[in-house]
Amino acid sequence: MKLSVKVEYACRVMIHMARLHASGTLAHIEDLARAEAIPQDYLPQILGELRNGGLITSRRGKQGGYALARNPEEISLCDIVTVIEGDLLELNESSQKGAGRRVTEAWREIRKILEEKTREITLDRLAARSGELMYFI
Repeated sequence: MKLSVKVEYACRVMIHMARLHASGTLAHIEDLARAEAIPQDYLPQILGELRNGGLITSRRGKQGGYALARNPEEISLCDIVTVIEGDLLELNESSQKGAGRRVTEAWREIRKILEEKTREITLDRLAARSGELMYFI
């Protein structure tokens, strides 16, 4: 299993916006690109998907920018991955013969656990400014 660079970038910009959320400050593409070391040309596509998925809002114009659509404690890693990639773990259920059914059942169980865990990890926990990481696996 491997998460795409796109998902990583989306998570990073969402965490950055979570840090700005309480102040009401809007995030700008140039600032996001610089702060998170993300190619500036790639960000509009990611931000567009996050906006279309209902996780962020945008405002046009000179005073425009991007902000979270909900509070940071209401947005999880699962939400971000689902908007960007779809299912957390896409299963190939083509073979239901022999051991295929058991393998599929095992992967379904793993997907359920992965989904539960990623729903527990919210932006407010990831955006904490202290030196300690605030998520637990």
